[in-house]
Amino acid sequence: MSLYEIEIKSLLGSKENADNLKAKVEARGGSLASENKQLNHYFLLTDRARLKEAFEKFIPDSKKTFFRQILDEGKDCSVRTREVDGKVIFVIKASIGDDTSANGIAKMEFESEMNITLDELDQALLDAGLEYQAKWSREREEYKLGDVNVCIDKNAGYGYLAEFERVVPDRTLVDSIKQELLELMSEFGVEELKQDRLERMFAHYNANWRDYYGTDKVFNIN
Repeated sequence: MSLYEIEIKSLLGSKENADNLKAKVEARGGSLASENKQLNHYFLLTDRARLKEAFEKFIPDSKKTFFRQILDEGKDCSVRTREVDGKVIFVIKASIGDDTSANGIAKMEFESEMNITLDELDQALLDAGLEYQAKWSREREEYKLGDVNVCIDKNAGYGYLAEFERVVPDRTLVDSIKQELLELMSEFGVEELKQDRLERMFAHYNANWRDYYGTDKVFNIN
């Protein structure tokens, strides 16, 4: 089954702002669903056919159709590996509009848990012809607020960031869900991190990720 992720980011700036948002979410009935540290490794994909051939053997039968679909139909695919709570996850995101798959608001999302280590998964992707784009580290608190996930992150490089997210199976819902998320963010007093600034931040991090990965260092890009 295809899944569509609608995700809007907000740059919070300070721990005080992050704590204020948590308090507002909890006051609205939101509850802390998980708290973890994550490693996320991003890869540059140049040959989708080669990735599909090399990785289909790792994908459960129940997910093979969507694995093929996202590589065949998705725009600007972003390939990632993730380690969280002892789990290793293979991720592909693809934009469904004009935004990028790395930072866009509306995306197709494929995930599959792997029975190998993060290093082994990374090496398998390197062997399939992909290259590292950047490595990211973050601490995440995820809140459930009805159908909405509110993630409050402390990211290497970016600092405190919030993500308001819903995942739906119907692409026709994307625009209405985006508007609902923007209205919820307005109620909480946080603003959308605009795509052009986000892309500048992303480019700066990718060019300098070795200075930030695994640290508390933060930069400011307007």
